[in-house]
Amino acid sequence: MAYDGAAFRGFALQPEIPTVAGALRVALGRTARLPEPPALTCAGRTDAGVHARGQVVHVDLPPIPFDGVGLARALNRQLGPSIVVLSATAVSDQFDARRSATARRYRYLVWNAAAPDPLLAPTTWHVRDPLDLRAMSAAADVLLGTHDFRAFCRRKPGTSPDEPIVRRVTRAKWSLGSGPEVADATDIAGGRLLRFDIEANSFCHQMVRSVVGSLVEVGRGMGNAATLLERLRSATRHRAADPAPALGLCLVSVRYDEPAA
Repeated sequence: MAYDGAAFRGFALQPEIPTVAGALRVALGRTARLPEPPALTCAGRTDAGVHARGQVVHVDLPPIPFDGVGLARALNRQLGPSIVVLSATAVSDQFDARRSATARRYRYLVWNAAAPDPLLAPTTWHVRDPLDLRAMSAAADVLLGTHDFRAFCRRKPGTSPDEPIVRRVTRAKWSLGSGPEVADATDIAGGRLLRFDIEANSFCHQMVRSVVGSLVEVGRGMGNAATLLERLRSATRHRAADPAPALGLCLVSVRYDEPAA
């Protein structure tokens, strides 16, 4: 699935609040002619305003008069263009969109320019201050490996502040954006589209946005790789940078080691 998160209060179902799961459940129930909308399981519960290009969802359905192509077409007629089912297929009973996933990859886009860009504004964080991409890249290397990410995560209600939040990060890389996101904006406005890609076995609440907020501080000259490492080891959000805005974040892919079918 892909979706524009701006119109939704996140993926997870919330009563009387527009969410991706809520809209998808209604469309599935209508298409499959179910007495009530079915339950869904997703690979990652994106927060309010966060986008997706590679979300994965599974749902248990009774026999329906559609193959995967037909089901995707029927859903897209109801949901597009805000929500799009890129493909649909039958999978084994053992497949679980969340538990079977071995890695998720997110991408964050920063438009670094004196002036905002109207075409990039819906999906990028506009940062006016000049950013040191080399310093940000060096600081991002600190995140690689297995760490306690309490300094970058909002704690779940009911959990203890002393409980570690351990995640394994296998990729954390800044680069200059390229491809359709840039179009001709770089040449016209004289700015730079910066792209941060991060992959981990799983993510905790606000982890990517908190990491990006801290890395942009480094790019502004307020810290370096050593200070980011110190913050990571502190295991506390005390005096942490504000999380980056949700609009620049996108779930781009989910990895499964075993075939889904």
